[in-house]
Amino acid sequence: MSAPTSTSTTASTSSTAVATKQDAGTSSGTQLATSQGRTTIADTVVSKIAGMAAREVNGVYRLGGGVARAFGAIRERIPGSGGPNVSQGVSVEVGETQAAVDIDIVAEYGVPIADLATGIRRNVITSLERMTGLEVVEVNISVNDVHLPTDDDAEQQPQQPSRVA
Repeated sequence: MSAPTSTSTTASTSSTAVATKQDAGTSSGTQLATSQGRTTIADTVVSKIAGMAAREVNGVYRLGGGVARAFGAIRERIPGSGGPNVSQGVSVEVGETQAAVDIDIVAEYGVPIADLATGIRRNVITSLERMTGLEVVEVNISVNDVHLPTDDDAEQQPQQPSRVA
């Protein structure tokens, strides 16, 4: 079975659109569809790689919005839950040869957000293209909050015992 030289389809959602193209001489040098078979990469694989790549960038405090972080904190405390969810705050759309990524972050206070977003984009694109061979067509970043140094102080202060029984 030989791979078609160029077939074009489009898959879209409300937030992202991915044009997929099957080509035996694929971009990035990795062949996902060859005459010997086809490689399919699951969305969860792409979202885990993107989540780990985003966390590696200095200035990212956490990934995810407020509700996702709250559920993640509860999940981490449950024994046997498998630890932190590395794809929290990451949503992806994966086509045959392309991927689009949306990432929600909490930035550290004092970090230039435009530079942070550029660093995240660069790291996510490099990691995904190197590890999967997929062409990353877009990485959208939403900064949902800024982590202040005083936030750590409030978390570390011991709770005062109640004066009322």
